[in-house]
Amino acid sequence: MQVVDAQALRARLSALPDGVRVVASGNHAVPWEGVRLLDETVERYVLNLLNGPPGLPEREGVTIETCFVGAGQRRHPGLRYVPSRLSLVPVLLHRALAPDVVIVHTTTPHEGRLSLGVEVNVLPAAIESARARGGLVVAVMNPRMPYTFGDGEIATELVDLAIEVDAPLASPPPRPPLGEDSRVIGRLVAERIPDGATLQMGIGAVPDAVLAELVQRRGLRLWTEMFSDGVLELDRAGALDDHPLTTSFCFGSEELYAWVDRNPRVRFTRTEVTNDPGRIATQRLMTSINTALEVDLFGQANASRVNARIYSGFGGQTDFIVGALHSPGGQALIALRSWHPKADVSTIVPLLDEPVTSFQQSAVVTENGVAPLFGYSEREQARHLIEQAAHPSVRDELWEEAAHLGLA
Repeated sequence: MQVVDAQALRARLSALPDGVRVVASGNHAVPWEGVRLLDETVERYVLNLLNGPPGLPEREGVTIETCFVGAGQRRHPGLRYVPSRLSLVPVLLHRALAPDVVIVHTTTPHEGRLSLGVEVNVLPAAIESARARGGLVVAVMNPRMPYTFGDGEIATELVDLAIEVDAPLASPPPRPPLGEDSRVIGRLVAERIPDGATLQMGIGAVPDAVLAELVQRRGLRLWTEMFSDGVLELDRAGALDDHPLTTSFCFGSEELYAWVDRNPRVRFTRTEVTNDPGRIATQRLMTSINTALEVDLFGQANASRVNARIYSGFGGQTDFIVGALHSPGGQALIALRSWHPKADVSTIVPLLDEPVTSFQQSAVVTENGVAPLFGYSEREQARHLIEQAAHPSVRDELWEEAAHLGLA
């Protein structure tokens, strides 16, 4: 690994051919200095990263490629969305989406190694693919990046060039107090989670509400795509056992980043491990908790599109639903409010008119109750969704539509 300044890196990037594909750290760990130098130097390129935040280059010649669309990508004029379950993105990075360049946000070196820190995800596969093709690997080294253990630890020999920065990591803005609907959903979900369960959940009001209700549990484990500050509360309350917490990335406060820094209890594993349904299925009482934009009377969930426009993507939802359902005692839950306040519409609909993200969950949970699905006939599923999950104001309409669909 050669440590260079911005001018030297710019000179190396200027030698790249037009149309080069660059994979970068995504989510909330974008190596902004590396992306800036790339954009200043290369006229036309493809930038591939997961869940891209606002601030990505937006000009003619820039293609933003992703398998999971973030807030900074949804309305990008150069968006190229490639549908894929997250567990299979590493396969694409070795084949159809093989990178010419990889730019990663890392720690500073320690005993000949760097750590990818809070964003491991698909990056090990990207680095391996680039090196196998004679590509360029660049590290943006930041002393503020936590050193995390697991698959994100890479030998400095795997990096060609590195630049040094000193920049704070992104953290979510303060969240407003949980609303009553979220608290009720959190309580209903938590009631289904026994001591000793293994959890997968993301970030947001519903996961926060669930975690807040689990502080009295004991022996909980995490095998999850990501986690945020709610895990700190479980740890303080003694709700977690001593089994390693397995994740692929995290996003949260400075306190969370300090907690994961050199924490031997937390293992950051590559996506093809974390999201492998077969490995998920081996976890004790695996409980997958996801959300959706809408659910129809056949139990199909749309978590990806709004008015036919891509909003996010499959992500890890399908991986964890399948894995959890195959886990002994496992369950897969979809938790959402029954009424969308911004769109002012029911989230329980007769039939999806958007592509399906997932289906065959254990149950759907709203503030109105729990609608069990797995193991019931399609008519029973529809009845449970209408009577126990849907907003009361649309139940008569849903029964009428259910009759037309042969579900009543």
